[in-house]
Amino acid sequence: MKKIFAIALLLLFAATSFGQLTKDEKKMASKNLKATLKVLQKSIKGLSDAQLNFKAAPDKWSIKECVYHLALSETNLWGWAQGTLAAPANPDKRAGIKITDEKLLAGVEDRTNKVKTGETFEPKNAKWANVPEALQFLKEERKKHIDALKASTEDYRNHVAEQSPVGPIDAYQIVLLMSAHTVRHSKQIDEVKASAGYPAN
Repeated sequence: MKKIFAIALLLLFAATSFGQLTKDEKKMASKNLKATLKVLQKSIKGLSDAQLNFKAAPDKWSIKECVYHLALSETNLWGWAQGTLAAPANPDKRAGIKITDEKLLAGVEDRTNKVKTGETFEPKNAKWANVPEALQFLKEERKKHIDALKASTEDYRNHVAEQSPVGPIDAYQIVLLMSAHTVRHSKQIDEVKASAGYPAN
């Protein structure tokens, strides 16, 4: 009887608390972060300065600006996740999360949903001299973030950020957002390439 009671308590705890990230969660997030960076690298490989700086319209971003934005975002989004983890755990706020991991990934990647970026994410704030420098920074930062995620024992799921474009999300979902955000702007780069007037070389 005592054994059955102990198992019941364990199951109840598992149902109400996420605790540390599972191996599968870490694996999925790490895989996405690696894969989406490779997609970005492939999309800009071998592009000339003329292609990197081309704008389809004055109010549109160039490919260079997309890369600068992603490099800035890598630091800012990771900082957001870590800031959420640094605050006290707030599992009671999980009830406010209305979006699943899958829907978050799909929604961020969807370019039909236009979102204006925040001031700190604007390409004009870039500190790099060129695209290779920005890309190298992004690669180095992403490796640090993947390594930190794999080694972490933090309870990403029970730390909830209440303010986001899609409502409350947990710290793990912020990490997922990082990879989806990379996909979003890789698609934007493809749109630039498909624009009328894009240089052949």
